Amino acid sequence: MNYDYIVAGGGSAGCVVATRLVRERGARVLLVERGRRRSPWLLGVPAGYTKFLAGDPVLEMHHTVAQPALDGRGPIVPQARLLGGGSAVNAMVYMRGQHEDYDGWDRFLGGASGWSYADMLPHFRAMEHNARLKDEYHGSEGPLWVSDPGHTCAMTHAFIAAARASGVPANPDFNGARQNGVGLMQNTIGGGKRCSAVRAFLSQVFDDPRLHLVTEAQVTRILFERGRAAGIEYADRSGVHQARAGSEVLLSCGTYNTAKLMMISGVGPAAELQRHGIGVVHDAPGVGQNLQDHHEVPLIATTRGAYGYYGEDRGWRMLRNGLRYLLFGSGPAATMGVEACLFHDPDGGPRPTIQLYCVPSIYVDRDLGGITPTHGLTLTSCLLRPRARGWVRLRSADPAEPPLVNANFFGDPDDARLEIAALRHARRLLQQAPLAGMVEAELLPGAQHESDEALRTHCNRTVKTNYHPVGTARMGPDGDPMAVLDTKLRVRGVEGLRVIDCSAIPLIPSGNTNAPALALAHRAVEFIPA
Repeated sequence: MNYDYIVAGGGSAGCVVATRLVRERGARVLLVERGRRRSPWLLGVPAGYTKFLAGDPVLEMHHTVAQPALDGRGPIVPQARLLGGGSAVNAMVYMRGQHEDYDGWDRFLGGASGWSYADMLPHFRAMEHNARLKDEYHGSEGPLWVSDPGHTCAMTHAFIAAARASGVPANPDFNGARQNGVGLMQNTIGGGKRCSAVRAFLSQVFDDPRLHLVTEAQVTRILFERGRAAGIEYADRSGVHQARAGSEVLLSCGTYNTAKLMMISGVGPAAELQRHGIGVVHDAPGVGQNLQDHHEVPLIATTRGAYGYYGEDRGWRMLRNGLRYLLFGSGPAATMGVEACLFHDPDGGPRPTIQLYCVPSIYVDRDLGGITPTHGLTLTSCLLRPRARGWVRLRSADPAEPPLVNANFFGDPDDARLEIAALRHARRLLQQAPLAGMVEAELLPGAQHESDEALRTHCNRTVKTNYHPVGTARMGPDGDPMAVLDTKLRVRGVEGLRVIDCSAIPLIPSGNTNAPALALAHRAVEFIPA
């Protein structure tokens, strides 16, 4: 089959680009997604995503290689396996990052690159349908619903009050003029339901015959002819198929699998490809390098009462909350459960380096031992701009094999230093009214653990991903040997191949990455030739 464009990967970015190419260009587009087409209904309920965090067919669980800085522990880093990608399974936080992030991209890329904050803001605004905000920073007529939490609990309000009492300024809009401060986070939720990239974008062209959507199909390689990406090969239940692209092949397989697909197709570090018997189409040493991910460390405490969400998803409370949501669109099921956060710099600088989430329950993603489920809260400190860099490599030349992932958490000692400082800051918040009157005892790391050494041990034991990997096929200026892409997202050294997902990001944004992924893809369409 022949198409104008082929989009490999139906995540957030793939949905945006496929939709715009069909609607605005009248192009014939093949979109291939390895996951299922339809999302489980529970994922459409704001609180429902928590039921999928431990693993499900909609997630691919990547086990990182043993991390020397974590005493040999290898955390799990999941990636969506579902049409809509991360937007279909995530916690729905709408966070763009800081103005300085995008201006930093622009400086890194040599200036006048098209990626400054001023360049990106129109793309954020064009997509946005904000239920509360309409100003120079926000749009209200786009397809992507953005709204305030549908429910907030007593613990959320106590956290905000304690932060204010400690001197942290209130911030009613983390995506506006400044990011620092404390407040409620906005979510990609509209009408009480998740607004994924499928709902916001791809649904616009489901019935358009120019879109050919193939799901539950694995893209096995990019087809090259005389140095140009001519199409793809993909496998589904009926066998192996080939498709041709008259214009371009666009990669949107996610930060881990975009790099993997490039390498198994012959674009990547020559030594890595040859080690697996893969013919080299183009020696691109930067493919798979520069992996960055936000990571977080928890401070967990029990409380003297039911101020949060413990037990609200069980028994008669679950039935009551479900009925309230179905009848009125309100109650605990109408929130994603993490309603507020605080942005700050433990070193006292003006630009936040930590995003401190208030989770109104005891939250850990694995069995740490000695923790009995009960009423409590978790203050989890997420490092916004880690200095360490990891990598993605091939496990084998088999397209069905997941890649090897090295997240390299704490690979730079300053990352651990900042996490320890953030833990101390979170402790001070627990001692501030009104939280001080609600907290019973600190469970983790435990009030007796006060030294840097003890807190570092806690960090090594508990650090986890915040699910925001980027950078494994990054943009870079001319002359940069590790730059996989140019500033228009074209793969250097070959023709007709472009990366349109978070793999392209050179420096990780300071916040949840779904909004940047959508904006990057929206921007990418401006570069794709008609």
